[in-house]
Amino acid sequence: MVYPRRIAQFTLAFALAIGFAQPVAAAERVRVTRFLGEQQLPHKMEFAGTVVGGLSGLDRDPRTGTWYFISDDRWRYNPARFYTGRLDFNPRTGAFTGAHVTGVQTLIGPDGEPYPGYGKPRSADPETIRFDRRTRRLIWGHEGDRPDERNPDIPVSQLFVRRMDRQGRHLGSLPMPRNLRLTTTESGPRRNFGIEGLALGPRTIAAVAEGPRYEDGRPPTVERGAPARITVWNRGGRLLGQYAYPIDPLPARPVPPTGATDSGVSELLAIDDHRYLALERSWIEGVNYRVKLYEIDLRGATDVLPRRSLADGRPYRPVRKRLVYDFSSLPGQVQNLEGLAWGPRLRTGECTLVAGSDDNFDGREVTQFLAFAVRGC
Repeated sequence: MVYPRRIAQFTLAFALAIGFAQPVAAAERVRVTRFLGEQQLPHKMEFAGTVVGGLSGLDRDPRTGTWYFISDDRWRYNPARFYTGRLDFNPRTGAFTGAHVTGVQTLIGPDGEPYPGYGKPRSADPETIRFDRRTRRLIWGHEGDRPDERNPDIPVSQLFVRRMDRQGRHLGSLPMPRNLRLTTTESGPRRNFGIEGLALGPRTIAAVAEGPRYEDGRPPTVERGAPARITVWNRGGRLLGQYAYPIDPLPARPVPPTGATDSGVSELLAIDDHRYLALERSWIEGVNYRVKLYEIDLRGATDVLPRRSLADGRPYRPVRKRLVYDFSSLPGQVQNLEGLAWGPRLRTGECTLVAGSDDNFDGREVTQFLAFAVRGC
């Protein structure tokens, strides 16, 4: 008897091996060729009765040029929602000239109602959004929530990846692996380390947890990194496999040495069905944010879906990663970059790549969009 699980493993392994017949040009390494500019939105700007901020994911409809920005606000100001907007580029020079909000939609749950707010059962913490050009609908990820020693009264809200229409109405969910179930014990994903990034390839969907599960080891320190899990489905929603992403050690020590840190993967963007761009972001007390952009490749990595632990000493091969860009090379203070999306192609043949920041509704941070021209896209 051939088991469905084995069929799924073979399907993904074969697909990754042949690269879904990608043309030779697709194997070119992604490289940033130039910085195109920065645009910001005013802090806590008002739009259609809502407060704009907390933009934790973005994507673009290439047919209409409409951009989608998802907010992780959970009734601090308004219910969970996404905005539509426009980012302006000069198609000849690539100059990034404007950022505009044009619409807003409330996220509607399976019960037909807006998602409950922070600290309530079934609340949603939206962290990533993608536009599906095939269906002309949207897919988004919720990080989930659970109690921990600092927040013992938070109820469990299971993480998920869901589909919705362009009016925010629920259309279904992807099946989540059991190893990503949130619990009330020290098992499964940690609080704030659930689904953070989402990518749509030609034939696959991939989602990344921000940081390590309890069973997979401690969060990163200056001395060592940690693994995060990338889960892959086919476009129909069948689970295909899971792969370990090696998060870097912390780039600096906190000040004071006992200060807080938070480091992990904040977004994933497909190049094809086996290569992705990954935003790796750290917040370090007394140091602020540090963000790097990596190109990663799933081919040759171990499928860790059946493995309960990545810290038990048994060997496995993580995804390959290559540094593409260090945002510290830009002038000014690095922001809380959580969004990453392809913009329009320029007449030079370069692609545009946009990174966006979540300002946490904090006056010390900004809602920022950074645009780059890239090759190898």
